[in-house]
Amino acid sequence: MAKSLRSKRKRKMRAIKRKKNAPRELAKLKKVLGVDGQKDEEMKELYTVTDAKKIKDVEQPVSQESAATMEVDTVPSKYDKKTMQDEHGQYPPWFNQRKIKKLKARLKPKKKVGSKKSTW
Repeated sequence: MAKSLRSKRKRKMRAIKRKKNAPRELAKLKKVLGVDGQKDEEMKELYTVTDAKKIKDVEQPVSQESAATMEVDTVPSKYDKKTMQDEHGQYPPWFNQRKIKKLKARLKPKKKVGSKKSTW
């Protein structure tokens, strides 16, 4: 369900509303918690702030070395690529009936037209 145009529009409008109200909600939350900025200075002793670029620079050499030595276990797909059925003839759970119907129509052999023999 929830595929109609009306619900799509409502979802879109709710997202816009969330985006608009986010700063107000954050300010309200900080006010309730009492975190206006005075605790940030106290917390600086406990943590250090780093940029994303520095983290990526540190991780890249390690990840390249581990990628070369890491073995990947590939599990063969249990669904046939052509028919999309498993060994019991069941379709994947992400297939809906409309998609199954289209797949069956595509796999069905086409009838040849124009090759009628005369009955004389």
